Amino acid sequence: MYKVRIGEAAKALGVSPATVRRWETSGKITAERTPGGQRRYDLSALLPDKFSLDSPTRRTVAYARVSSHDQSADLERQKQVLELYCAKQGWTFGVVADLGSGMNYHKKGLKQLLRDMIAGDIGRLVITHKDRLLRFGAELVFAICEAKQVEVVILNQGQDTTFEEDLATDVLEIITVFSARLYGSRSHKNKKLFDDIKQAVSDSQP
Repeated sequence: MYKVRIGEAAKALGVSPATVRRWETSGKITAERTPGGQRRYDLSALLPDKFSLDSPTRRTVAYARVSSHDQSADLERQKQVLELYCAKQGWTFGVVADLGSGMNYHKKGLKQLLRDMIAGDIGRLVITHKDRLLRFGAELVFAICEAKQVEVVILNQGQDTTFEEDLATDVLEIITVFSARLYGSRSHKNKKLFDDIKQAVSDSQP
């Protein structure tokens, strides 16, 4: 939905805020109230031709991600689940798939997804789990979605079935980065400690 303040609604409708209030009082239009008592107007209801989520200029995008090549089968499973769900809803959609850690903000697909959101080209984002976007920082992406009026659909609100394996891969990435930074300036003892931690994490993976 495109929920905006009264000033933004008035601008979109081409009238003054006073006219918007008058229309609301007369029942011509309706507004929702935030917990703080602020009015919010749904432009997709007021101007459906211009602000429809399924407008040709506002695409539905399904996003899938796994951390490593070893999880390629899971990536295909994610894509199939997303495609089936979007097709059942009757949405015209595209699928963006990434291969990379949930700690990596520079994945090609994620960067393109964010660019398209900011440009206003995406009206709906569909993912299987929240952590498919990012391991840490998904809330920032959701904040961008809210600001750009992008509907977010998360198919499974529970724990991802590949959580342990994916998290272990991300932990290994963190250890690798810190090891590389410390090896040049710290002792052989620290290097051995990091190598032991990496081995322990690797041994714990399924």
